[in-house]
Amino acid sequence: MKIFDGFFTLLKEVEFANPHIFWLLLLLIPYVAWQIWRRRKLQTPMLVTTTAPFEQAPKTIRQRLRWLPMVLRILTFVFLIVALARPQSTFRNKNIETEGIDIVMAMDISGSMQTLDFSPNRLEACKTIAAEFVKGRPHDRIGLVLYAGEAYTQCPLTSDHETFLRLLKDVRFGLIDDGTAIGDGLGTAINRLRESTAKSRVIILLTDGVNNAGYIDPQSAADMAKELGIKVYTISCGTNGKMSKIRTPAGTFPIKTEIDEKLLKSIASKTDGTYFVATDNKKLRAIYNEIDKMEKSIVNEDILIHKNDEFLPFLVLALICFILEIIARYGILRTRP
Repeated sequence: MKIFDGFFTLLKEVEFANPHIFWLLLLLIPYVAWQIWRRRKLQTPMLVTTTAPFEQAPKTIRQRLRWLPMVLRILTFVFLIVALARPQSTFRNKNIETEGIDIVMAMDISGSMQTLDFSPNRLEACKTIAAEFVKGRPHDRIGLVLYAGEAYTQCPLTSDHETFLRLLKDVRFGLIDDGTAIGDGLGTAINRLRESTAKSRVIILLTDGVNNAGYIDPQSAADMAKELGIKVYTISCGTNGKMSKIRTPAGTFPIKTEIDEKLLKSIASKTDGTYFVATDNKKLRAIYNEIDKMEKSIVNEDILIHKNDEFLPFLVLALICFILEIIARYGILRTRP
């Protein structure tokens, strides 16, 4: 029947226009107590020498169903109360409009990123924390540029974050010649954003060294980013001038971290970005969280709510229970001639 079409939907999500009506269900307590007391009072005592014949006698259908009229009356009352409470099914339509940000991560994968001052090393820590950052920005297009002695695009701008994360996971040492071409890394990231029509375009440039390779001057690349309105956040990975250890196939050796902080500060300042210093995993995660707060996507969500009254099925159930009670009480289970 069509009147039951919304019944199962009602079981999943329901709201009541008059929930205070349910307090009337408390009337069932004195009613049930009165029925039990009344039945016991109507029982007539009888003296017998033994109860064995009564215990061995089979129970009739009438005996088994003696409580049925009362149960049906209670169900009738319950369904009526539910109907009076006006159950309503709710359907929500969401209309989401997003204005995301285009972000390119330019990540240094030079040999010094194997340094062990991060856990398990600088590169793996950067990959893990960058993945967390991406998962928290579902509305943005994100790309990945890798650089060492030269630079190349590992992942173009994409909203398919699953693909991005797979390509990020594949990043490892030795993919390109060693070195630190900061200018090439920044220039390649700018090129990925050149045709972007996003209102906000951002580069996150991470390195642990000094520009010593490549063809593009980092300052010239910063000027290009400024001209195109691209903001660059720069992150230095490690403590400048501090000794640490690096693990290579030949063993573990001490290494001194040298970072061109002046260059990174200049790039960030010139493009209205910010320069950050990450000295361990915790600090690097805090930096990405801060960038996440600074660069918020615009999400407009309109929710249209439609409500339909669903009391009719409960009225029908109440009527059915009432009719069955009449049939049982004055027909099948009738006690008076």
